[in-house]
Amino acid sequence: MSERGELFQEWLTAHLGGEPPALVAASTDASFRRYWRLRHGAGTVIAVDAPPDTEDSTAFVRLARAFGAIGLNVPQILAEDLERGFLLVADLGERQYLDHLDAANADRLYGDAIAALIALQAAGPQTGLPLYDEPFLRRELGIFDQWLLDGLLALPRAEQLRPMLEISYDLLVESALAQPRVCVHRDFHSRNLMFTEQANPGILDFQDAVLGPVTYDLVSLLRDCYIDWPEARVQAWQGAYLDLALRRGILHQEHVAAFTGWFDLMGVQRHLKAAGIFARLALRDGRPDYLRYLPRTLGYVRQVCARYPALEPLADFVSGRVLPAVAAHLPA
Repeated sequence: MSERGELFQEWLTAHLGGEPPALVAASTDASFRRYWRLRHGAGTVIAVDAPPDTEDSTAFVRLARAFGAIGLNVPQILAEDLERGFLLVADLGERQYLDHLDAANADRLYGDAIAALIALQAAGPQTGLPLYDEPFLRRELGIFDQWLLDGLLALPRAEQLRPMLEISYDLLVESALAQPRVCVHRDFHSRNLMFTEQANPGILDFQDAVLGPVTYDLVSLLRDCYIDWPEARVQAWQGAYLDLALRRGILHQEHVAAFTGWFDLMGVQRHLKAAGIFARLALRDGRPDYLRYLPRTLGYVRQVCARYPALEPLADFVSGRVLPAVAAHLPA
């Protein structure tokens, strides 16, 4: 066992009492955090090892308390050592939305998730969050360029391609910045939502929350990189969200005409970033399994961009050059 592992065991033992606990891996994710499930009393709790040089436990603890205070089902903080990045939190179970969703229960589960999102946007913190501003948005688009186009695919980009990408990125950023700003989870999707018997859904992985565009979390949920649905169902859920957002004052009537465009273009920005992150996970972090999500993620980009004349060149580029190149890198 590593020195850090020994320190973690000692810390847990001190907080739980008794013998050093038997740790069972609780999940894997795309960060350096590690989650362990262990028996305690009549149930289980989650131990989190989040190295402070790469992970921000302070934000997680602060936001867990803020989100819990507005009624969201997030892990209760049972013990914390922020200096070393050790946490002990309540266990929200093992049933990810991703593994539990099916055509019969999707309306109910997405209804619950949309209600939680409305609560987050209506009552979530508005101060103390990083601003999802233009430099932030452009840095994320740069992940697509650096890690997918240049890194994974080594895709030659002729001089005429760069202006097309710049025009497309300008449009995406302009659309994002035009939207009302709310508390944004940033990874509100089927792998971070847990199906729970009470107060569904349980919400995880919110430590990177920002103040940003109102459609960001909705498009993360409804055009999920890990599961997709027929467009008619997506539009129905989108409409259900819009009705609730208007009732709660998150959006107003003057926003309705622009809403679908905001949703679509926000999705393009997010999916370009996500595609770059999947490539980065494969190249930098030794996680080639994430490459299997690229066809769905880039498929969203192709489909949405084809509906907007200004983005048709980007749709053609993704369809004609990026997706064929990706196919050669997919795991067998």
